[in-house]
Amino acid sequence: MTPRLKTQYNEQIVTKLKEQFGINNPMAMATLDKITINVGMGKQLEGTKLNPKAREQVLSDLELISGQRPIVRKAKKSVANFKLRAGYEIAAMVTLRSDRMWEFLDRLITVAIPRIKDFRGLKDKLDGRGNYSFGVTEQGIFPEIDMTRAQFIHGMNINLVFKRSTDEITRAALLEMGFPLIKPEEKN
Repeated sequence: MTPRLKTQYNEQIVTKLKEQFGINNPMAMATLDKITINVGMGKQLEGTKLNPKAREQVLSDLELISGQRPIVRKAKKSVANFKLRAGYEIAAMVTLRSDRMWEFLDRLITVAIPRIKDFRGLKDKLDGRGNYSFGVTEQGIFPEIDMTRAQFIHGMNINLVFKRSTDEITRAALLEMGFPLIKPEEKN
């Protein structure tokens, strides 16, 4: 079964974007390519090792949120100021594509983001190539996570990567999907 948001994007949002930006060729239309979720585990480094409880919690939380197994990223270089050696496990990440990506984005927009405390909207700053990134300060906004069992609170970075897009097209697409961006006239 096709995800609800993917169907809405392909049937309604794409036609609005084509009209708004004058795109005639369907192959030139911006599409959501992938979503990456990154969690840094640097704060849980104790002495020379990563706290195993923190590592397992981060990996299980990411697996519950995304629906697929995360990979662990290791440090490539040693940095003395951060007490970091090459080979330490410092982050976990998941790359979502296809239907799983659309399901995650739908849950993010409709369920998770409205649960953020004192939420006033997300900044509408894009990277210049049509990709959007934002951070979440705690994993508890996702209903899959039981915060009573969580021993560590960790945030995550969520990156939406678009193909064949510009900042204006991506901003319009995100607003049409219901993404709660702060509009430029609301900034103070």
